[in-house]
Formats: sequence, structure tokens, C-alpha cells
Amino acid sequence: MAALILPLMGCRNDMHDQPRYKPLAATDFFSDHRSARQPVEGTIARGYARIDEARYTGKINGEDIDQFPFPITKADIERGQNRFNVYCTPCHGRLGDGTGLVVQRGFRQPPSYYEQRIMNAPVGHFFDVMTNGFGAMASYASRVEPDDRWRIAAYIRALQLSENAKISDVPADQQQNLPAETPPRGLNQGPLPQAPAAPAGQPAPNAVPEPGGKQ
Repeated sequence: MAALILPLMGCRNDMHDQPRYKPLAATDFFSDHRSARQPVEGTIARGYARIDEARYTGKINGEDIDQFPFPITKADIERGQNRFNVYCTPCHGRLGDGTGLVVQRGFRQPPSYYEQRIMNAPVGHFFDVMTNGFGAMASYASRVEPDDRWRIAAYIRALQLSENAKISDVPADQQQNLPAETPPRGLNQGPLPQAPAAPAGQPAPNAVPEPGGKQ
């Protein structure tokens, strides 16, 4: 009997039923009767110190910065394009000209990235708009992490550059890889090819019907 009783004396339920409050439970211990307490002022969650002001706000001393807080690589541009296509194209369109699908269905049209004032905007402006929203645009801070916001901004810069790019902007060693431009057909290039003649009694191919149904 002693051998059976001694092990039972060591069984306690404290680890399974701890003396703790459930979330939002009431208590008489504090004067406001709330068991949930505010964190100590200045408390920062692990991984959220974010002491790099430029990287996490897009500003220095309250002014938008005009440089990226980390080196932008080809992989960053591609990631920015991916995130842009997911989150930005519904309003801004694939080209960034403000003609996305929701705009075509009546939603307020955002400005084109190719307006001069947007072309001249510092890169920190785009980060700030994605973080805090602007006008009819809501904040995307909860959906797009900070570094991806910078990558989207880098892709926007790539779109702006491509809109006004010149052959001379392409490195000399890569210009030979560009597709040859097809010149427009001019008067000195001969007549346009003619459609083959139709058999007698049949309408010509691609003929435009006349009023009344005659060909």
C-alpha cells in the first residue's frame, strides 16, 4: 500500500492548471479590475527595435530621403516587381500609368508615375506613401514588410527609367543584344502586298460589306 500511495503524493496539477489569468479576464487585484496590463513605457518587442530611421520611415529629420538604405540588386528589382504586381497593379496598372482594373471600373484614378512631379519625387516619398497611405490609398504597412516597400520603390524607379530610356542608356557591351527596330513602311519601300484575287462570283477576302448587305 505504501508503495502505491507514495507515487500518488507526488502527482500535482499545478503545471496543467497554472495560477494565471486568461486573456481579458477580470481581477480584483488591480484598481481598474483588468488583468491585462499596458507594457512598460518604452518597451520594444524583440526584432522591432528599428533604430535605422531611414530604413523604417523613409525619412531623416522628417525629410524624405532620395537614396535607398541598402544596395539594390537585380534580385531586389525582381522581388519588387513581384510585390508591385500583387499589391499595386489593381489601381496603378502594370505600367504604373494609373489605369488599373479597379480604375477602369470607376474607382478613383491615382496619378501616373510619369507625371513630372512624381518623376522628381524622392524615393523616400514612395516608401512613405506605402507605409502611411496617401489620399484614397490606404496604408500597406501591415501587408508589405519594410524592405519589400523599398524593393517596390526600386521597381517604380525602373519603370520611370524605362519610359524615357535611350539606346545610349544601355551599356555598350549589351547594345548588340537589343532587338533591331523595324522601320515604319515609307513611300520608298514599295507598295503594300495585295490580297489574292477572289474567284469570279465570290466576294474578295476581307472585303468591307456595303449598306444593304452587298459586298
